[in-house]
Amino acid sequence: MNLNGFSLHRDFKFQEPLIFIIFTCRKVKSSCKLYRLVTTADGSHTIYVPHLDEHYHSVHGAVQESEHIFIRNGYYTCKADPLHIFEAGFGTGLNALLTALRCFRDKRDVYYTAIEKYPLPGKIVRLLNYHEFTGAEGRRIFSLIHASGWNTVSDISGWFHLLKVKGDLVKDTPEGSYDLIYFDAFGPDKQPEMWTRQIFEKISRVTAENGILITYSVKGQVKRDMRACGFDISLLAGPPGKRHILRAVKK
Repeated sequence: MNLNGFSLHRDFKFQEPLIFIIFTCRKVKSSCKLYRLVTTADGSHTIYVPHLDEHYHSVHGAVQESEHIFIRNGYYTCKADPLHIFEAGFGTGLNALLTALRCFRDKRDVYYTAIEKYPLPGKIVRLLNYHEFTGAEGRRIFSLIHASGWNTVSDISGWFHLLKVKGDLVKDTPEGSYDLIYFDAFGPDKQPEMWTRQIFEKISRVTAENGILITYSVKGQVKRDMRACGFDISLLAGPPGKRHILRAVKK
């Protein structure tokens, strides 16, 4: 199986999604949060959050989904070079990993800023199997991405410059100018505060003219709010399990 240039390193078969359960505590709230590591249909891992009843990626294929939405219809659609990317929802770091590997191959400078309110514990990140899709180089880059500090710029092997922001897009205001937005928050029904007109106004202000926003949600209210914030909307074919995705261009 080949995913836009990446060959899988073994033959994957669909597995029952629940592999095991990990408990971890958030000191801020003095309460425990439950995560479940899940094997999706293409063999790659995602994480299920029971209290939200939500997965970080599609159960139809985590790597497959990220490749289709953010790489094929985002990274390769945006022609800016150097390329400035803003990601809303760093999550497992999968989108950052796939982007980094592409820019190394393309010799394209990428300045990648990602905001995340709740970074995943390292013991969960270390269990993710994305290296099985990207080989030894993918394992090395994934480790560097997660080893890099928060709120400081890190150069990941030359072409990929990473700034991970530990913050809350609802309360914080991003700065800078970006050619490409990966909007990968939890779904509007699970995290509605991330899909408001106010959020898209913040995003619009830091999106360059003709900049691109790519996301998986095609809900009517999302489209209306994006249009109100100065974006032209297009629906594109989605990955397995999803009919459409959304690409928005800043006017």
